[in-house]
Amino acid sequence: MAIDPVCKMNVNEGTAEFKSEYKGKTYYFCAAGCKKAFDENPEKYIRKSEEY
Repeated sequence: MAIDPVCKMNVNEGTAEFKSEYKGKTYYFCAAGCKKAFDENPEKYIRKSEEY
């Protein structure tokens, strides 16, 4: 399971409908809104997710 970097929900990589590539890493999202927020400012969410 991956963790959506925007809302912190668990996301199954195998069935995830929404994903983005950034700096060679794939990020998975629970919904289009989370993907859109990440795509607009990925550094904001990467830094935030590293704090956990």
